[in-house]
Order: sequence, then structure tokens, then C-alpha cells
Amino acid sequence: MSIAASIAIWFLFFVAVAFVSLSFGVRTSEEVGGETVAGQADSAPHRFDVGRHVLRSAVIATLLFVLYDLNWTYGWVGIESFDFYHRIFTNDG
Repeated sequence: MSIAASIAIWFLFFVAVAFVSLSFGVRTSEEVGGETVAGQADSAPHRFDVGRHVLRSAVIATLLFVLYDLNWTYGWVGIESFDFYHRIFTNDG
């Protein structure tokens, strides 16, 4: 796999993890005991730490990418692992 492909795949992992983890560890102003601004949604975060979120997403994306790359290199899980039709309806194993 080329360096450019590796960077692109890592970035896809990063974006997916960043999006999925947006709601984890966020507290509302009501939970913290802070004041709300007029017109603010009740579910709005009190303080969103972008640096912490990016760092957490980068670490998780790196771990997932390492697993992906190891699977790409050693072929632990291949497309044949998801061929449920032949496992269930035929005698191919």
C-alpha cells in the first residue's frame, strides 16, 4: 500500500471516529451548574474542548488503522469470511 493511500485511509478513520465520538464526554450547562445563554439549546455543550477531541480521535483512528494495515498485510479476515451463502446453503464448507 502506498504512503498516499495509507494517509487517505487513516484520514477516513479519523473523520469517522471524530464524528461518532462527538457526543461522548460532553456535559451541558445544566449538568455543570453554569448559566445558559438566551436561545441556547438545552443539549448544547457547556464547553467543547476541540484539542482533546482531536487528540482522542487521532489515537483511536491510529489504533484502528494499525489493525486495518496488519489485516491488509497478513490477510486475517478476507472477503471469503463474509460469504455466508456458501457456508449455509451449500456443502462447500
